[in-house]
Amino acid sequence: MPLNDCRIIELPKIADARGNLTFVEGGNHIPFDIKRVYYLYDVPGGADRGEHGHKALHQFVICMSGSFDLVLDDGFNSRRFHLNRSYFGVYVCPMMWRYLDNFSSGSVCMVMASAKYDEQDYIREKSDFLKAVGAS
Repeated sequence: MPLNDCRIIELPKIADARGNLTFVEGGNHIPFDIKRVYYLYDVPGGADRGEHGHKALHQFVICMSGSFDLVLDDGFNSRRFHLNRSYFGVYVCPMMWRYLDNFSSGSVCMVMASAKYDEQDYIREKSDFLKAVGAS
């Protein structure tokens, strides 16, 4: 899938003086059914996360608190997304190399995934990823 298929999606935001509410519905707001949710937190300053690709997994990445950058690379082009609002997220297509960096103090990254954890779906080496997408 081309990098252009990965995009920022604005989620519904119900504003209220008592606090805002945002929700996500799989197959409605994001283009897949949600099978797993995980989150990253307490990431040390200067650290990065990710550095892998997925063969078939679709993901939706949201910054729940603080800020961080999500970098996506399809083997030919790359794009950096700065996330800092909990009502915006990035849809990540399969066959994208990804990493997260530039975490602010106290940031929380939530990821919704189209499948349960499957180690066989991971591509852990960038050189293997580039071969798989025909970029090497």
